[in-house]
Amino acid sequence: MTDLKSLTLPEMTAFLQSLGEPAFRGRQVFTWLHRGVTDFDGMTNLSKSLREKLKETSFITAPQVARKQVSRLDGTIKYLWELSDGNCIETVLMQYHHGNTVCISSQVGCRMGCAFCASTIAGKVRDLTPAEMLDQVLFTQKDSGLPVSNIVLMGIGEPLDNLDTVLKFLELVNHPDGMNIGMRHISLSTCGIVPGIRRLAELELQLTLSVSLHAPDSETRSKIMPINRAYDVEELFRACHDYFDKTGRRISFEYAMIDGVNDTPRHAALLGDRLEGTVAHVNLIPLNYVEESSLKPSPHVAAFQRQLEKRGIPATVRRRLGSDIDASCGQLRRKEMEERKKGAAES
Repeated sequence: MTDLKSLTLPEMTAFLQSLGEPAFRGRQVFTWLHRGVTDFDGMTNLSKSLREKLKETSFITAPQVARKQVSRLDGTIKYLWELSDGNCIETVLMQYHHGNTVCISSQVGCRMGCAFCASTIAGKVRDLTPAEMLDQVLFTQKDSGLPVSNIVLMGIGEPLDNLDTVLKFLELVNHPDGMNIGMRHISLSTCGIVPGIRRLAELELQLTLSVSLHAPDSETRSKIMPINRAYDVEELFRACHDYFDKTGRRISFEYAMIDGVNDTPRHAALLGDRLEGTVAHVNLIPLNYVEESSLKPSPHVAAFQRQLEKRGIPATVRRRLGSDIDASCGQLRRKEMEERKKGAAES
């Protein structure tokens, strides 16, 4: 069975032609899917015979809302979507003055092992498909009634660990016959998979690259981010410099402030040394509490920010949205997994 929504328009056209249909049917089906249609009978401009052929040869993905939380503080909405195989992923819709941003997942779970992240605690289960990534945007928009104008690939999973799928998703969501969300309205966050960064640079996509740095030196970074043992800080920064040279796009460095780990004046000075004279931005993140982790939020965020700004390095503190609804990555999925395990054990 063919996963129709994971097909690009040329692939869709070829698939419809393989069923003996004219090429223009591919665009019709493509458009229906990107409007969020959930069954073939909803494709009203297709003949009944074609709809029956599609039912016999293909399927349409449509996640179900397993949980939905709405923040009373700022209107942030967090979805826990259940996929067709029973796995769950998280999506967050955030409302800003410049438009609505959806934060989507790229994998079920994550194998990167960052010490401060709830998404990676149970490891990676599987990659998402292009359709499952697109569905998060489509059905978040559909359920909330709020138009999505911006996308961040910053949810559960490491996008560059599922890069082929991510690239296909980007082609789909960017397509003028689809959701038509421009690349400059899309941000991709990586923990630092250097070959993936270099591949993105060669493609010269005009998206925003965000690098989860969290420490300016390999000694500190290796303690909290295992990926640094494969691609250390020196190699990561070389790739980032090359990325900017190739694309002309400013990189945003994510930096979770962890008490006594990466928040000292020495770390701020080292980070300043790394970034001085470069075109970059530092996004300081107040650490979210994760029950299974002993790491604590830093009380030195403002001082760290001032030290960077004195060096001429733009640094902002991420606004905390949805703090009353488990809005940090992996928390809601983790709760659902634990409750399902408990329910299975009691039954």
